Formats: sequence, C-alpha cells, structure tokens
Amino acid sequence: MCEKKKFYITTAIAYTSRKPHIGNAYDIVLADMIARYKRQQGYEVFLQTGSDEHGQKIEEYAKAAGISPKEYVDGVSGQIKAVWDSLNTSYDKFIRTTDADHEAVIQKIFQKLYDKGDIYKSEYEGKYCVPCESFFTASQLVDGKCPDCGREVTDAKEEAYFLRLSKYQDRLIRYYEENPDFIKPESRKNEMINNFLKPGLEDLCVSRSSFTWGVPVPFDGKHVIYVWIDALSNYITGIGYDPDGSTEQFKALWPADLHVIGKDIVRFHTIYWPIILMALDLPLPKQVLGHPWLLVGEDKMSKSRGNVIYADDMAARFGSDAVRYYLLSEMPFAQDGTITYESFIAKYNTDLANTLGNLVNRSVAMTGKYFGGKVQKSNPTDETSRELLAAAEQTVARYHELMENYRNADVCDAVMNLARRCNKYIDETAPWALAKDEEKRAELENVLYNLLECIRLLGVMLKPITPISAAGIMEQLGCQNEEEIFGAQERYTVGSPVPLFARLDAEKVLAEIAAEQEKAEEPPENVTTLAEISIEDFAKIELKTAKVIACEPIPKAKKLLKLTLDDGSATERTVASGIAAAYTPEDLIGHTVVVVANLKPAKLCGVESAGMILAADCENGVKVLFADDIPVGSKVR
Repeated sequence: MCEKKKFYITTAIAYTSRKPHIGNAYDIVLADMIARYKRQQGYEVFLQTGSDEHGQKIEEYAKAAGISPKEYVDGVSGQIKAVWDSLNTSYDKFIRTTDADHEAVIQKIFQKLYDKGDIYKSEYEGKYCVPCESFFTASQLVDGKCPDCGREVTDAKEEAYFLRLSKYQDRLIRYYEENPDFIKPESRKNEMINNFLKPGLEDLCVSRSSFTWGVPVPFDGKHVIYVWIDALSNYITGIGYDPDGSTEQFKALWPADLHVIGKDIVRFHTIYWPIILMALDLPLPKQVLGHPWLLVGEDKMSKSRGNVIYADDMAARFGSDAVRYYLLSEMPFAQDGTITYESFIAKYNTDLANTLGNLVNRSVAMTGKYFGGKVQKSNPTDETSRELLAAAEQTVARYHELMENYRNADVCDAVMNLARRCNKYIDETAPWALAKDEEKRAELENVLYNLLECIRLLGVMLKPITPISAAGIMEQLGCQNEEEIFGAQERYTVGSPVPLFARLDAEKVLAEIAAEQEKAEEPPENVTTLAEISIEDFAKIELKTAKVIACEPIPKAKKLLKLTLDDGSATERTVASGIAAAYTPEDLIGHTVVVVANLKPAKLCGVESAGMILAADCENGVKVLFADDIPVGSKVR
C-alpha cells in the first residue's frame, strides 16, 4: 500500500482585538473547503488556524476593559474558535501565539537570527499606525494616512531591533522568477514586485520597547518581539519547528503547501515571511493564496461603520451550510465579493432551496412512489438522457480542474448548473406522464436512475462546500460507499425524501432581523423624558470634563458607541452614547467631553453605562459638546 501524499494548509491567524466578522471567517471556510477536497482526493491533510494575541492594541484594549491582556485575549480567542466551529470547519490545530511552546520557540528564532547577524539593534523614527501595528516612511503614506487602513498615523521614535530584509531581496526576486505560481492571483505578485521589491526593501523593525505585551527578546528585557516574527512563525512552531531540533511532524509537513490569507496581508506573507525562512535556512511555502475581501454592499466591513455581520449569528439563523455556500459562491478569485441580508436570502432560495433542494426532494419522492424506492442502471437510448449524463461527466472534470486552482465561486456555479440541468431534464422527460403508461416503465426507471446518479455526483462535489447537506443527500440515496465516489453506482435504494433547505420568506426574515437590531438599540425602560426640576435638584447633578481614551461600536447597536473616559479619577469610566450615526470612534478619541458623572449606571445592549455625555440635537444631526481647552476632571457649573 503506497503512503498518502501530505497536504499542509494554513489560514492567517485571526487578531484578538475583537470578535471576527463574517468577512474574517472567509479565510477558514475557504481553507476548509480546500482541505476537505484534498482529503477526498486521498491526501493526508493537516489544516492549521489560530489566533494572533500580542501587540500594543491588545494592551490598550485590555487596559480599557480593566483586565489583564491575557484575560482579554483568552476571551476573544475563545470567540474566534466558537465562530470557526459554528461554520463546521475541520481544522486539525488551533494555535495561539500565547501558547507557552510557541513563545519559547519564538525566542529561539529571534536569538538564531541575531546570532547570524540578520537582526541588529538600531533606532526607529517614522510614522506608526496603531490599528495596523505597522511602521511607514512618509513616502509610503497616502494623503498623510496609513496606506493599509486609511487612519491617522503618529510620529514614533524608539530603540528597536531590525531584520535585514535588504540582504535577501535579490534572492527573493529569483524565487519569484523560478516559482511563478508562488503567489496567486497573479495580480498580487505584480503588486509586490512593483510596489515593494523594485523600489528596494528597507530593513524591518522586529521589536518594540514602548509596550510590554509580547514575547520578550531573550537577551534584552526592555524589548518585546514584534508581530511579524511572532505571528508569522506560527506556521512552523505549530507543527514542531525548533532551531535546536524539530519534530518528525515538522519534517513531514514543511514546507506548507498553501497559505490562505486576505489580500491586505500579502506583503507580510510573500516578502517578510519568505525572508525570515531564508534567514532560518528553511524552505519556503509552495504557494500563497491572497483572496479578496467580502464587502457589505459597497463598503468594507467595519465596526466603526456599524455594518458588521457575524458568521455565527448567520449560521444560527440559516445553518452553517448556507453560510458556507454563500461565502464560497459569492467570492470571485480576484475581485471582492459582497454580502447583504437581502442577497443572502435571495441566493439561499434560488440555489439551495429551489434548484438543489427541490431537485433532490422530488427525485427521491418519485423513486419511492413509482418503484418502491428501488431503481437500477440501464443503458439510455434517448438523446436527452445521453446529454444529461455527458453534462454530468463534463461537470465532474470541470470540478476537479477548478478545485485544483481554488476557483471556489466557479466550482459552485458549475455544480449548480448541473443541478439546473437535472431540473430541466425532469421537465423534458415528464416522469409523471411516463408513469401513466405501463409500456414506458423501463424508460421511467432509466430517467429516475439518471437523476439519482447525477444527484449523487452533486453530493460528492458539494461535500467540501456544504458537508452537512451533502451527507444528507447521500443518506437519502442510500449511498454508504466512499471508496469509488465518482464511479457510477449500479442501483439505488432510496429513503424517504427529507427537505434539505426550507424556502425562506424574505419579507418575514428581514423584518425579524430589523426588529432584533432595533431592540438591541432600545434605551432602558427607566429612561424617560425629564420633568421640570428645581435649582436644588439641578445642584444634585455632577458635570465633569473627561477625555475619550478609547471608543468602539457596540455589536448589534447601530446607534450606540462605547466610550472609555478619563475623568481625572483613579478609575476609567465607561459610557454608552447614542451618537454612532454622527461620529466614528476616530472622531472622538483624544477629545474632551462633558459627562454627567453621578448618573445611576444602566445597562445598554450589554454595556454598563456609568454616565452620559452632553450632546445637542441639531437640524443636521447630533453634535457633541467638546471641551478640549478645559483640563480633564474639571467640574462644570
């Protein structure tokens, strides 16, 4: 018996700043589809995913929440894992960059690169984007802002260690030339060459000394190892790499066959990561797939825009298979995909309920009605049946070709086209009419066998995409044998028809979603219009100035923002304010506001709000009363 071929596939590890939205979940769904397909083809597959848990942003979020960074990332990492699980993903390992074994090896990697002279100590001075945790030169900025996220950058100057990217630039260019499929799609490779390699690489800052939440540099306690070495190296630490002696698993799996990542981090995976590996004398991954983004309508998904959709919420409402199918069918290979509740429901009804679900249901039902659930193969003599079986054979060949090239949207389209062809075949052959003529019984059995055979092939091809409904198809067809999944089956003994996808009432579902969103934004019951008060009553109100040190949207609450305030007291104050329609978090952070400091705390959408900031209802919207020229903690009289 020959040994199985290995296939090691990874996703980018999700950053533990906040719960991942449905666009973030595309990584793991795409990787899981590829992993399931490779297993189907007989490969020994290892799929690794995980969470990226260090950095300045985490340290700041934890401080604002009043908990330790480890407590903070424990919570968010758990959310990430729960979202991945809600989508029925079959990962083999979930690595965390706070895992003790990962941190220990990261220190060894840093030490090895330093000892080789590929890391050296110097000083960084330039522009820094906190949300992206990236340094930029002035020439790399776009309109003076971060080229990746468009946010404001700050001046930064600090002692740091640097990785000699420039030393390996020519070698990396040669690798691109010798391995033309290293970066997919082709457009991503052209971006890397034209935007970064041709202008010349600058050495990369790989340590920070302005915060402490990270893996300490082993020989310099003032520094922590920066994200690029820490996070990127998970792909090798997770399978047992160690500079002092790697495991057999590492030796068997590395180099990775495929890194699945978003297009926004292609630079880190195709420039920084290959150079780190070159410096470690390790082979490079075989391929990096930089997929596009999932947009909400025309916009990038963002908590500050209030347009975030969560995958686990969608899976709970519509089922994991429906969410997987939408993501995989709506994301082109090189262009961004889109999602709205309206488009999701429309595709669900059209493809899953009507085209696929209806086909399976009526084919199984007719087999049970006309033949007691049992039909067997015959040689079709009519042209219509031969055309159907030829279309099925062509679809299977196309399926393999597309899957090997990770063209998931095209795969879904090809599979659904075969389902549509089967529905047309039913209309063409009219089994209900054939059933009325006893002399056409053999012809009727042939029609039903052909339908069941095509449906079986649909189930096989859908297994990596919608594994639960694919298993449901096989169960209804009475298929247990997984050995010859693409070979023709001689006979079928079907079970009772069970609907795969119930058609959705779009108007009703959208109304339910709107009602849930509106309810999430409702103020507490004890908030009412104020009556007239006396001067004595007014004297009971404590107004203070407070600086906004952090701000973020509140999930499922379009109108609310969560503000963390410094009012000059020993502890920070959290306030939920209904100003999200007028302000983004970036508009507020750093400004001084006036807060009602002795208001009884109230829970708004899960956030305990200890106060209220003063704002005015104007003709053109809400306006916050800023007091930037007044010291923090001042009493307002």
